[in-house]
Amino acid sequence: MRHRKILVVDDSPVILKTLSMKLTVHGYDVVTAEDGSAAIGAVRRHKPDLILLDLSFPPDVAHGGGVAWDGYLIMNWLRRLEEGRNIPILVITGGDPDQCKERALAAGATGFFHKPINSDELLAEIEQTLAKQANAPPPAAAVPAAPAP
Repeated sequence: MRHRKILVVDDSPVILKTLSMKLTVHGYDVVTAEDGSAAIGAVRRHKPDLILLDLSFPPDVAHGGGVAWDGYLIMNWLRRLEEGRNIPILVITGGDPDQCKERALAAGATGFFHKPINSDELLAEIEQTLAKQANAPPPAAAVPAAPAP
């Protein structure tokens, strides 16, 4: 059985390292990205099974590739990419949950976690989300639009 691959997107090297170690110990392959540009590239290259995504990036990090990235914009781009369209995204953020949660879920997040993260709860949600994904029917193929008369 292949290891499931998780992309962790966060501007904090400490968060990236900590989550990578915890996920690796639990049998996951981990890829990391520190900004939106790197996240989009990682999705195209590594085709992860799940993404853990921070919402906030400081201005000096947020402009990777000349784009003012935040987690919402990253989700927007991922949902437009064929490679990223169906990947479940669990948001991890230190932002105000009352302001962030509803917007994150509306933007395409599958789940929401507030920092500091309870590792046991996060691992349980990852396992549950990946199990749902494995049991879900494949996405319907896009049907081309009929030509205009």
